[in-house]
Amino acid sequence: MPRPLFPATIAGSLPKPAWLAETQKLWPAWKLEGAELAQAKADATLLWIKAQEDAGLDVIGDGEQSRQHFVHGFLEQVEGIDFEHRVKMGIRNNRYDAMVPQVIGPLRLKGRVHEAEARLLRAHTQRRTKFTLPGPMTIVDTVADRHYGDRVALAMAFAELLNQEALALEADGIDVIQFDEPAFNVYMKEAADWGVRALERAAQGLRCTTAIHICYGYGIQANIDWKASLGEEWRQYEAVFPALAKSRIDQVSLECFHSHVPAQLMALLEGKDVMVGVIDVASDAVETPEQIADTIGEALRYVPRDRLLPCTNCGLAPMEREIALKKLQALAEGARLARERYA
Repeated sequence: MPRPLFPATIAGSLPKPAWLAETQKLWPAWKLEGAELAQAKADATLLWIKAQEDAGLDVIGDGEQSRQHFVHGFLEQVEGIDFEHRVKMGIRNNRYDAMVPQVIGPLRLKGRVHEAEARLLRAHTQRRTKFTLPGPMTIVDTVADRHYGDRVALAMAFAELLNQEALALEADGIDVIQFDEPAFNVYMKEAADWGVRALERAAQGLRCTTAIHICYGYGIQANIDWKASLGEEWRQYEAVFPALAKSRIDQVSLECFHSHVPAQLMALLEGKDVMVGVIDVASDAVETPEQIADTIGEALRYVPRDRLLPCTNCGLAPMEREIALKKLQALAEGARLARERYA
């Protein structure tokens, strides 16, 4: 089946139902445990698969319902990580503090990480599927290293493990594997120097579509305050987009609507599919289809129309569930309106 014009998708996470975990939190505590928790995670995943289809999205994800956090959900299946003795650490260049696990020995996968969710997703939708993994640089920025003593060496070690899981996800039938790298917007020089190299190691050998998501963070207060300090123009993307344009990664997801990112920076991604953020995750106001189509129209000045995918600016995990549902519907309706306008 040919890909539709402006296929709509989400960046990754969706709110967890109140019966599964705490709501409107970035690091929510689970409400259940053991077999009951596993079943509840699967139920929540099915709920959001159906909600995305009902909204009219073209590429469907699992909503990260089985992960407490987009990074730590992966780390729970890694040997050499100590979750029992978490330490407080400033992450994203000390933008906010988090209780993070420690790297205490050589890193190895205990086994498959996301097999159950990926196979559940593939079995319950006929549409294209996307699965998200944390990028190596962002993982390094979200753990306390007590073993490797070198950020690049640690990133490459994580990249090897990510690659093992990514290849298995591809074998599970996933169509798009996306690596989330918000750290690329914080450590721009390092991202261009070695972050893209680690990312390519994580994606090595994949034949499915590969993607990277780089945003300005979830709609939490620490991120909102940080964005308010960045001035009238946010040019962080300018430092890393040229390196990504030369990379083997197929798609780049970026923040656009209600941001101060100069739209012309998208032109630096020549040859890539661009997932343009048309949904603001830091506001409860639901975008209109007209606003979304307008944002797509602005992006079309710099992105070929057959390479543009409307998307959310970031994940919706901390948002109220009903608002997230309305934003998914608006995203699909806006994409339909854009097809009418720009076909």
